[in-house]
Amino acid sequence: MSIVIHHNPDCGTSRNVLAIIEASGETTPLVMEYLRTGWNRPQLLGLFAAGDMTPRSALRTTKSPAEELGLLDPSVTDEALLDAMLEHPVLVNRPIVCSARGVRLCGPSEAVLDLLDKLPPGPMAKEDGTPLTDAEGNRVG
Repeated sequence: MSIVIHHNPDCGTSRNVLAIIEASGETTPLVMEYLRTGWNRPQLLGLFAAGDMTPRSALRTTKSPAEELGLLDPSVTDEALLDAMLEHPVLVNRPIVCSARGVRLCGPSEAVLDLLDKLPPGPMAKEDGTPLTDAEGNRVG
């Protein structure tokens, strides 16, 4: 199975997760730039179900229009959040990665390590410089 990353190239975490996937050498990932393509309802519902997420847990609350749209209020329904995500793709937190090992929201970036069959040779680090793997490709921390 190919690895799929729902990616925002302007996001440091998303870029780092993509680099980790590519460095693992498992497969060339399928990169879905969701800000260009947008989302559709079945796609989001499928990702959320497979990743044990809800629209609320996948909502990007910072650097997005979530607050100005009134979506941070706990009374906003999942259906209303989903509608907003379809209209404003940036509201979906990123990156979401799909592999044979599952589907996960990979922020923080080390979450992607659980989705890989083979860890990348290291050293690899988070976007803030925190080590993820050592020179031999062993997980750190």
